[in-house]
Order: sequence, then structure tokens, then C-alpha cells
Amino acid sequence: MSKGHKNQVKETPDSQSWTSLVNVWPTGCRRPVKCLVWSCQGNYRVTSTPNGCNYWGWARLKPYAKNSNQIDKTADASFLGWVIASFSLGQMVASPIFGLWSNHRPRKEPLIVSIFISVAANCLYAYVHVPASHNKYYMLVARGLVGFGAGNVAVVRSYIAGATSLQERTSSMANTSTCQALGFILGPVFQTCFALIGEKGVTWDVIKLQINMYTAPVLLGAFLGVLNIILILTVLREHRVDDSGRQYKNVNFEEVNTDEVQFPQGNIDQVAVVATNILFFVVLFIFALFETILTPLTMDMYAWTQEQAVFYDGIILAALGVEAVLVFMGVKILSKKIGERAILLGGLIVVWIGFFILLPWGNQYPKIQWEDLHNNSIPNTTFGEIIIGLWKSPREDHSEGPTGCPIEQAWCLYTPVIHLAQFLISAVLIGIGYPACNVMSYTLYSKILGPKPQGVYMGWLTASGSGARILGPVFISHVYSYWGPRWAFSLVCGIVVLTITLLGVVYKRLIAFSIRYGRIQEKTGSE
Repeated sequence: MSKGHKNQVKETPDSQSWTSLVNVWPTGCRRPVKCLVWSCQGNYRVTSTPNGCNYWGWARLKPYAKNSNQIDKTADASFLGWVIASFSLGQMVASPIFGLWSNHRPRKEPLIVSIFISVAANCLYAYVHVPASHNKYYMLVARGLVGFGAGNVAVVRSYIAGATSLQERTSSMANTSTCQALGFILGPVFQTCFALIGEKGVTWDVIKLQINMYTAPVLLGAFLGVLNIILILTVLREHRVDDSGRQYKNVNFEEVNTDEVQFPQGNIDQVAVVATNILFFVVLFIFALFETILTPLTMDMYAWTQEQAVFYDGIILAALGVEAVLVFMGVKILSKKIGERAILLGGLIVVWIGFFILLPWGNQYPKIQWEDLHNNSIPNTTFGEIIIGLWKSPREDHSEGPTGCPIEQAWCLYTPVIHLAQFLISAVLIGIGYPACNVMSYTLYSKILGPKPQGVYMGWLTASGSGARILGPVFISHVYSYWGPRWAFSLVCGIVVLTITLLGVVYKRLIAFSIRYGRIQEKTGSE
């Protein structure tokens, strides 16, 4: 580390995978901080892959539970909706807890415990067919515990925030998001492969284990969780630097108390903290509702069958995942030129343009579906039924059935169609704006908090994101079903405008802790 210039940091390649990291750790790493950050990012990728796989596997709970030879015939749509929502609820509860834990104890502890909980929960789900009764409640507990274990995201982000300088922070956070995006791209690929096993699959009678298309994803998750724990035990070490990149003298939490580490004095800007939490909530809220409305929108506008919708929308989401990886790589370079705040503002503007383009225009109307679809397109009466109606796999009904915009939705008769080119352009723009806003919001957040332990604050940030993923689908399902895409996307545009306004109000306050107190000069540009 150069002492002549506070912010001079020699960059090393950012493309290391967790597998190559294990190989180079003993001899090839000249900067321990980089290896440790790669380790955390590798853990994130290993964790995200089964999560991405489970995203699709858990969405198939309804047909699995309804099969009389499978789990529990009493698990109706409302209950299964709560099963799916329990993941975000569990993560919302766990994030501040794990964050607080990581502030006062070695970060290995909450990471290992959280992953162990996820492994145990996945194993529990694989065995929910064994009990003679109340199987659906075991399913609910399993899903909730998987979400509870996912609360370790707060620990990962706080670790990276504490182990990197300001100049390294954006690049490291972008790498972390890239690892997550790769995991969620690979997840559906694995799930598609698991579908070849079929519903019956094979049974290991000795241990009463059924391996089929529903249990294979969670068994993969359990295996990767064990691998993740081994990686943490063998590679991850406690490391803490200040905003300039200088290592604190006492960073071994196994030998000294956290209170003995000397941190810079000064109060955190709580207005900036609250504002950033709101910004992060809105960013995840918007993408959650877009992801949710994708299938019903394309089926209504383009008269796609359920099979076509799940296939084409899957391609679109995979393409957006690849686009997100490219955006994450791009913002690492762009942030050095114009700064994180400008990218966040630009990302919100791009998202607004994307939803504005999505508004229906013209005098061409969608094909009307006159036959009764058993109320699949209108709001359900309970929260659980809303969630399961949005998450359930369209493949559960293999019959072609009528297509088009259901007559039960009155807006179908007077709302113009959203043309396919219009929809695709909008998806591309949202796919650019969302990842940029996502990584910039929590990068700025980590800089605002400064070099002090950030576990609790990162826990609240993760909890706000979990809340957004619950409320986004509920919001869009009601507005879209009752009033149609014109009202739904107009309200989203209004929300984005209010968010841009909030960002403008607090723009000057969204600066790093050390810059705020004059310890480091703010820098943008190539120097």
C-alpha cells in the first residue's frame, strides 16, 4: 500500500472465480484483502446458484403439493402463497440479527450458522413427504428457514465494506452483484436439467429420500451449502481497513474485542441513511413488480399460451441476467469517471424511460379471450392466493386453452395493445437501469456509513429489499388486474419521479463518511 497517496490503490484482476481463488490462496495472492473479498464473492456465487434454482423449484410447489401421491392435498393456493412469501419474510427478520451478530463477533460465525440453517432447511424440504400429516407446515417452515439463512447477505456486504477502501468499494460491490447474477442465471439452467428426472424420479429406500424434479434443486442447495461452509473455514479471514485502505492494527476478532479497534470519530448522516434505504426499497420494488407482471402481461397482450409465455419470458429474464452482468462490469469503470451518485440518478432516469415506453398507445387492441378462465386473471381474495397466482408455474396446465386478454378484465376492451417491439425496448432499458441502481445504492450506503462495523445497517438495508419483494407483486397484481397496464405503469412512472426527486433533495448528502469529515478528498475521473 502506497503511503505517499491515500487513495492510490493498485488494482488486481476482478474476474477470479471461487475455484481459482482456492488454488491461488497459499502462494499466488500478494494482497490478502483482495483474496478475502474474492472469497466472500465466491461464497455469494455458490449461495446464489441454488437460490436461483430454488426460485423456479419452489414456484412449482402447487402441482407437487396437489398430487395425491406427493405432499399434502390440503395445501391450497392461499397457504402455498404464504409458503413462497415466507422466504422474504424470513430474510427480513434474519438480516438485522445476523448484521448485529457480525458487528460483535467474527463474521465467520453468522455466515456458517446461516448457511447451516439453509442446508438443514433444504434437507427438511426433501423429507416433507415422510410425516403422516401436517406436511404443508413442514414445507412452510423449510421455506421460511431458507429465507432466514439468506439473511447473511447483510454480513457479506458489511464484510466487503469493511475490507475495502473507498476506491476499491464500487468495484468489489459490483463483483458481488455479478456473482449473484451469475448464480441466478445458472439456477434456472440447473432446474431445467432437473425437470428431466420427472415427478417420480428415484427413491433411496434406506434413508427414505426421494430424488425428483422438486427435491433435486434443494439437494443441490444443501450440497453447495456444505461446500460454502468449507470455503469459509479454509479461506475467509477477518480483515478491516479504513476508507484510505490502511489496515487497522487490531482486526483479529478471535484475539481482541471489537471495542479495542480504534475507529474514526463522527456521527453517521442518518438522513442519508434513511434516504438510501428508501431508494434501495424502490429499486427492488420496481424490478419485483416488473418480473411479476411479465407472464400475465405477455399472455394478455400477445395471446401467448402458458407454454409460450414461460418459454419466451424465461429467455427474456435470462437475457436480462446477462445484460445485468455487463452493466455491473461497466459501472466499475464509469463510476471512476462520473461517480456513484450520477450513475444512480442516470439509472433511475433510464428505468423511468423504460416504463414510460411501456405505456399503451395507439388504436390497436389486444385479442379478447371470451371464454371463462376460472378467474385466473382477476385478483384472488387473499394475500396468499395473490402470491401463488403470480409465482405458480404456467406448466402446471398443459392444455392449450383459450388465449388473449380475458373479458373479465374490463380494461381489455378499451386499452391499446403494447406492441412487442415496445415491450422489448422497455425490457432492455429496465435491464440497464435496475442493476446500475441496485449496486450503486448499496455502494453509496456502505460509504455513507464509514469504516465502523456496518452489520446492523446492512441488515436493515437487506430487510427493506425483502419487504420490496413482498409488496411489489401485491401492488402490481391489484392495479394491473383492476385497472390495466396504463394505470399500473403510470403509477410506477410516478413512483420513479418521486424517487428521482428524493435523490435530488439528498444528492449532496450522499457522500462518503471520510469525505464528509474532510479526511479524504472526493475524486472522480481517471486519476
